[in-house]
Amino acid sequence: LWPWLLASSGLSALVQLVTLPFFPDSPSYLLIQKGNEEACRKAIRKLWGEGDHQAEIDDIMKEKGAMATTKTLRVLEVIKERSLRWQLYILMTVMTTLQLCGINAIYFYSFEVFHTAKFEEYLIPYVSLGVGLCECLSSILCSTLIDRFGRKVLLWGGYSLMCSVLALLTMTLSLQHRFFWMHYFSVILIFLFVVFYGIGP
Repeated sequence: LWPWLLASSGLSALVQLVTLPFFPDSPSYLLIQKGNEEACRKAIRKLWGEGDHQAEIDDIMKEKGAMATTKTLRVLEVIKERSLRWQLYILMTVMTTLQLCGINAIYFYSFEVFHTAKFEEYLIPYVSLGVGLCECLSSILCSTLIDRFGRKVLLWGGYSLMCSVLALLTMTLSLQHRFFWMHYFSVILIFLFVVFYGIGP
């Protein structure tokens, strides 16, 4: 079954490969990058139907004017630019914490935790698949929550809950040889960690 599950990801790529040539180019790309207003109008009509789309074209033209006055900075210039320093610090912090938050360790050791929890050998891959499905569903949930609560709240909340879950997971893994039910608690914590990761970071 696993070869079929792995091969199924190629199905979406095949659908894109077949259908992509029938989609129009982006109107903003056609007008800003290519400078082809007629092709831009044609793409807009194909996307939104017939009608007066002058307002949309005017918006794209404003964007083109704004881009013309904006200077493109090199990497070293971005680092030296004082006005961008805080944005750069925030970006570096978010990306660093994302890499060091522990999600890779969770995925790496989850198989061993499931094995210790006395799951049947043939069931463990499906439980691992469930962990991945949890991340997928929580990411979809995040897209609905982000407009309501904002990115900052989700980041703080996600990282705080992930820290709490990791602390509890460390405790349950240390005590798993003393209490038989600790194995199952560890499995629950793994699922919770993945859900909080999907909602937050």
